[in-house]
Amino acid sequence: MRKAFICPTKYVQGEDEILNLGYFIQTFGKSALLIAHPDDVMRVKEKLDATAEKFEVTFVESGFQGECSRQEVARLQELSKEKQCSCTIGLGGGKAIDTAKCVAQGDALIIVPTIAATDAPTSHSAVLYTPEGAFDDYAYFKQSPSVILIDTTIIAKAPTRFLVSGMGDALSTYFEARATAASYSKVNAGLPCGVREGVCPPAVGTNTALALAKLCYQTLLADGRKAKTASECKQVTKSLENIIEANILLSGLGFESAGLGSAHAVHDGLTILEGTHKYFHGEKVAFGTIVQLVLENAPQEELNTVLDFCLDIGLPVCLADIGVDRISDEELQAVAEKSCIPEESIHAMPFPVGPADVAAAIVAADKIGADYKRARGEKE
Repeated sequence: MRKAFICPTKYVQGEDEILNLGYFIQTFGKSALLIAHPDDVMRVKEKLDATAEKFEVTFVESGFQGECSRQEVARLQELSKEKQCSCTIGLGGGKAIDTAKCVAQGDALIIVPTIAATDAPTSHSAVLYTPEGAFDDYAYFKQSPSVILIDTTIIAKAPTRFLVSGMGDALSTYFEARATAASYSKVNAGLPCGVREGVCPPAVGTNTALALAKLCYQTLLADGRKAKTASECKQVTKSLENIIEANILLSGLGFESAGLGSAHAVHDGLTILEGTHKYFHGEKVAFGTIVQLVLENAPQEELNTVLDFCLDIGLPVCLADIGVDRISDEELQAVAEKSCIPEESIHAMPFPVGPADVAAAIVAADKIGADYKRARGEKE
């Protein structure tokens, strides 16, 4: 049996850690192409100036235009070559990080998230879009980023909704990993460049990855509520540090090396509903996790634990919570069919799943979540 596990070369997390960014740039050379939205640069400008002076390195401003498109990647690669940059930095949210991954192509890459909203920073994959913002393709690189550098002070000051969304994304990690392990399905860790052309065979997850995925879930339950409070106070506490690690590192290693299942597939299906567009990835994944538990016929105690966690920190538990007050039979069918297209992760479940199963689970999960919310006296 072929197994695979992939991870960044180095993960560093701490208060004011951006002040040490120059040290990591030095391990590659003297200059770095900085790919970041101007607003994110301004948020950390003093720290960037301080680390540049201390370690005698140079940041080459990229004029990042906000979209991870093939055209933007080509422009930035040419700029990096022209300025003889020794490494690439992706600083900010998902688009800047994905663009940096595409520019670096797996070499000399430093990722500096300014929010903890998803588990994407650690992965060796990225999503490409057209210049207009429509989905284009997925890209996989030969290795994960060289350095993941997390400044917890910056993340503590970000809007709390980002952190909560990250917990929604992380919530699915264990349940999807558990399902993938049971079905011996392939994982992203076994997908290097060219795998679609059959360069190498697929691989299943490792016991290590499954253990990390379980620790991710345990950490969320133990510290999620406290971390949300710390974020609302814009303070770095041990609970916030633990959740940042769970959202980014544990969930990142878990999804890529232990696998995805129904939760993310349902998320992808839900994106066709216009009402969901203003909700974050992790918020929709949280509801997708509840749908997966319904599909699995999970024990009531486990389902209740997940529902309580979601309600305690403000994650969606029903369709209305993600902007869908009504769903027609035609819309439900369309969501279910998109969730079940051949390339979707829903086929990693340890039993056959078709559109009818998904549609039934969505309807049931919606009622279960709404009823549970009402029983707890939560506002609609």
